[in-house]
Amino acid sequence: MRLGLPFRTQTVALLLLAGAALTVGGALFFEHVLGYVPCKLCLTERVPYYLTLPLAGLAALLPGRVSRLILGLIALVMLYGAGLGAYHAGAEWGFWPGPSDCGGGSAAAANVEDFLKDLAVKQTVDCTKAAWTFLGISLAGWNALIAAALGIFAGLAALSRQPTTRPHPFGR
Repeated sequence: MRLGLPFRTQTVALLLLAGAALTVGGALFFEHVLGYVPCKLCLTERVPYYLTLPLAGLAALLPGRVSRLILGLIALVMLYGAGLGAYHAGAEWGFWPGPSDCGGGSAAAANVEDFLKDLAVKQTVDCTKAAWTFLGISLAGWNALIAAALGIFAGLAALSRQPTTRPHPFGR
C-alpha cells in the first residue's frame, strides 16, 4: 500500500510555503490593517509558521529524501501549531482556562497622542475572548484547522514513496 501524495516533494514544499505565508500574512493583516491586537497565545501560534517558511524553502531546493525528511519535520511543527490553536480555541469556548499571564502585543498607534497613552498604560488582551469569528469559528479555531491541514499535507508528502523526478519515457 502506498502512502502519500501524487505530487513531487518540491511542489508540496512550495504549496506549504505559500500556505504558511498566506496564513501569517492574514494574521498580520488583521493586526496592522484591521487593528486587532493579538494576545500572547495568538503571537505564540505564529511561531510554527515562522519555522515552516524557511524549512519549506529548504525542502523545495533539496533532493527527494532530504526534502521528505524536512517535510516530516514541518508536519510535526504544524501539528504542534494545530494543538496550540485548539488549546486557544478551547480557552475561548470556556472548555479550560487560558494562561494566567495572557497579555498581548500592541497594534501600531494611530497618532502620537495614542502612542503616548500606550506608553503610560500597558493594555493586555484576554486570551479567552474571541475578537473575531467567521462561521462560528474564531481566529484561533481557524488557525487550528489550517495548521492541521498543512501538517497532514506535509506528513502525507513525507511518507510518500513517489519519485522526485519524472521517469524517462523510454525506460532509460
